[in-house]
Amino acid sequence: MNNRDLINFMTMIEKLKCQTRHSWTSSGRQESVAEHSWRVAVMALIVAENFPRIDLTKLLKMCLLHDLGEAVTGDIPVFEKTEQNQVTEKEAIKFILSSLPDKMARDFQDLFDEMEEMTTEEAQLMKALDKLEVLLSHNEALIETWIPKEYSLNLVHGDQYVEYSDYLSGLREEIRQDTIQKLKSANKI
Repeated sequence: MNNRDLINFMTMIEKLKCQTRHSWTSSGRQESVAEHSWRVAVMALIVAENFPRIDLTKLLKMCLLHDLGEAVTGDIPVFEKTEQNQVTEKEAIKFILSSLPDKMARDFQDLFDEMEEMTTEEAQLMKALDKLEVLLSHNEALIETWIPKEYSLNLVHGDQYVEYSDYLSGLREEIRQDTIQKLKSANKI
């Protein structure tokens, strides 16, 4: 990749720092897509020791790239995302990847295909961590940033993505207990 193409690509994905998510930080501001992806990758680094068969490099690539399309589409909360939104995001990913050298674009597209198929342990772990990070973010944010449907959603969100692993199920349960405590403290349950 030549320098100009690298600069152009980095300028395109810089929008991930500008696109805000539905989640809020503990300081009371909306988080960016880039912050979310970074924290999913850090979680992957930390929990990887519990998954000795995974390819850590592949997992980290997935974590860092999984929301790449949102540089174009912006973040759409899971409870608002439609099939058309998913199609639009896939098109955005292809558009962004088209600015990369052919082999790199194919390799990255293969990662996106693998994440969509969810047949590898890396893809399953990335999806679970993606969901768990969202829950952590919500628990860290002020309850005033939650919308009413999140009071119940945060108790079940991501459950199906952690079931395959005792470790992840235990982590999910610990996060659920924090959610319950937060909701009780705010008299929301």
